[in-house]
Amino acid sequence: MTTLDYFQIFLFIALIIGLTPVLGTFMYKVFTGEKHLMHPVFGWLEKLSYKVIKVNPNEESNWKSYAFGLLLFNLVGILFVFLIQLVQAQLPLNPANLPNVSWHSALNTAISFVTNTNWQGYAGETTLSYFVQMVGLTVQNFVSAATGIAVIIALIRGLSRKTTDKLGNFWVDLTRSTLYILLPLSILFAVVLVSQGVVQNFNSYETIQTLQGAEQVLPMGPAASQVAIKMIGTNGGGFFNANSAHPFENPTPFSNFLEMLVIFLISGGLTYTYGKMVGSTRQGWTIFMVMMFLFVAGLGISLYSEYAANPVLGNLSAMEGKETRFGITNSVLFSVVTTNASCGAVNAMHDSLSPLSGMVAMINMLLGEVIFGGVGAGLYGMVVFIILTVFIAGLMVGRTPEYLGKKIGAFEVQMAIIANLSTSFAILVFTAWASVSSYGLSSLNNSGPHGFSEILYAFTSAAGNNGSAFAGLNANTLFYNLALGLVILIGRFGVIIPMLAIAGSLAGKNITPTSAGTFRTDNWLFAGLLIAVILIVGGLTYFPALSLGPVVEHLLLMK
Repeated sequence: MTTLDYFQIFLFIALIIGLTPVLGTFMYKVFTGEKHLMHPVFGWLEKLSYKVIKVNPNEESNWKSYAFGLLLFNLVGILFVFLIQLVQAQLPLNPANLPNVSWHSALNTAISFVTNTNWQGYAGETTLSYFVQMVGLTVQNFVSAATGIAVIIALIRGLSRKTTDKLGNFWVDLTRSTLYILLPLSILFAVVLVSQGVVQNFNSYETIQTLQGAEQVLPMGPAASQVAIKMIGTNGGGFFNANSAHPFENPTPFSNFLEMLVIFLISGGLTYTYGKMVGSTRQGWTIFMVMMFLFVAGLGISLYSEYAANPVLGNLSAMEGKETRFGITNSVLFSVVTTNASCGAVNAMHDSLSPLSGMVAMINMLLGEVIFGGVGAGLYGMVVFIILTVFIAGLMVGRTPEYLGKKIGAFEVQMAIIANLSTSFAILVFTAWASVSSYGLSSLNNSGPHGFSEILYAFTSAAGNNGSAFAGLNANTLFYNLALGLVILIGRFGVIIPMLAIAGSLAGKNITPTSAGTFRTDNWLFAGLLIAVILIVGGLTYFPALSLGPVVEHLLLMK
């Protein structure tokens, strides 16, 4: 690694730390109804939205009504995106005359984008028209991210309020997240991306002649607008098949750095919003530092593995699957950031990562993507581990577990365990199924432990709502489209519904005043215990599967 590589990593971390309270304070004002910078700009549109959908913004609901509105909204989104793919050949803005999408690929894509997963078993530029990309996928990039933010805001209200069953209004939280946070940031970032060379047009594909005299078709389209929200909303996916390795999506080292930075931007800021809304910024910073510690640890292991002497490659660093304009450090940093944050965008092929680097990417997702995680999703996933941690701490000292003055009872622990087990069940059961079935094995590009890693990575990415892939697996088959679609649904709503139930339960409880015997949750002792619980739970659950894939592959490589 060069001095410039170290400087870039330090700059990246410093900017995330510096921007967290800035954006966090802004989001706090948005969700508490205080005056903020964007209200004069989009306030009128917020009011118009409530009139159109006939919603009273002052009317709040309990957790069941909140969950019903969320599920209904997502169901409508899945049906809409599914249908427009089936008839895209008859819709406008299709200059490449692309045919209709198969029903199972359309269903998988609809589920994937509505759940903020953005898993793609197809090449975007040869499968989906501009109309579907914009009206279907880009719209869902906004509202799926807003849905995740709405859930964590409802959970925060459950933690901070007392003796009530009201968690807010889903439609208000969804609207404010979209209009005041996601839309302004995306507009600004899209303009920056266009300045760097990301394409944004409605032109037909262009045919050019290469220096060798061959003809090459260059895809066009409104890419910058989708790239902006896919990064900011931690959606992932790619307008083009090569994703952020494509020069039309990510042309320069500067655009590459900014794309990584904005992936963490909202997720980091929400930790500060969390602290402000529960009445203690120390709580938010404690969570932030746990996330940052795990991020730095994973990044260090990945960088060491990629730069370490590799006997198979003549003790040279591995550049396979990486863009020369980004190099090893930027490729590894991107892989760790995107798998930490439930984004799924990639600027290098994860299939070509060293076994340990590939394992770090998988572990980032297997832990529930709580290391910053998806916007909103990472933080409410972290609350699952916080509940388990205070429960364990309570058992250790013989006290009823408490968090933020709320008694953590059997119901909260049960819901937290359901949220944790739903994803692990989906990952392990479906990986096992695919690994022993002919229709699961027929899509593999590799055999042995690496082939197993491809299958494990695919279902891990789906259950974690990440969307990245090892790229060695042909997932655009009937089996994988349906199996991965089901796992995506389990990974998303198998966590959201229990978390809203926890929010509703906690909101109805009184707040116990802090005493000398209260177990503090805003110091390094709790942070260390939380890190241990995250790693132990993840290790006990997934180590056997990892040992069959990347661990064995690493040992074979070294031998």
